[in-house]
Amino acid sequence: MLLIGLTGSIGMGKSAAAAMVRALGVPVCDADAAVHALYRGEAVAPIEAAFPGTTGPDGVDRQKLGAHLLAHPEDFKRLEAIVHPLVRAAERDALMAAKASGAWAAVLEIPLLFETGGDRLVDATVVVSAPADVQTARVLLRPGMTEAKLEQILSRQWPDAKKRAAATFVVDTGGTLAFTEAQIVQGLARLKDDLDAGRRQALAYERHWRTAPAA
Repeated sequence: MLLIGLTGSIGMGKSAAAAMVRALGVPVCDADAAVHALYRGEAVAPIEAAFPGTTGPDGVDRQKLGAHLLAHPEDFKRLEAIVHPLVRAAERDALMAAKASGAWAAVLEIPLLFETGGDRLVDATVVVSAPADVQTARVLLRPGMTEAKLEQILSRQWPDAKKRAAATFVVDTGGTLAFTEAQIVQGLARLKDDLDAGRRQALAYERHWRTAPAA
């Protein structure tokens, strides 16, 4: 099973691209969705212990946690040390299910794929990209988003040009949805052809995901 890492900076259209991939029958594991689930469950207690007052009866209060991190950006590392291992476990479960289903490929949708070294855990990478003005306009439409928050988020992400240069292939999401979908269909077909012809090997699952890491 070929593992594909799907990434891109904030506002570039990862969610729309992932939905198109799912519609083509390729399983997608969404790291952000895993985080949302953890913020209602397993991650609540350790986050409250590390950042008192950032949780409530419904789990982690993302606004309170975000406000804390905006004021104390050095605490991102502490949060990542709590959340990343839990996300990795959820991703492993999803990939094992995809493998058991007989899927020829599975996608890991990870916003900070390159920044966290996750590209070493997949066989190919796809970067979604759009012009900077389109990206900014999209992001500032989100509830509670400000230019200051956007700048902080972008400061933790590789520049778009660096991601594009590192990608196996790039999907331009600056046009219509049909234009985006056509690129995804073409890119997946090329990966499948390369896999079938032996020009690309599916090694990442067996190397990194088949078994849980040692305790």
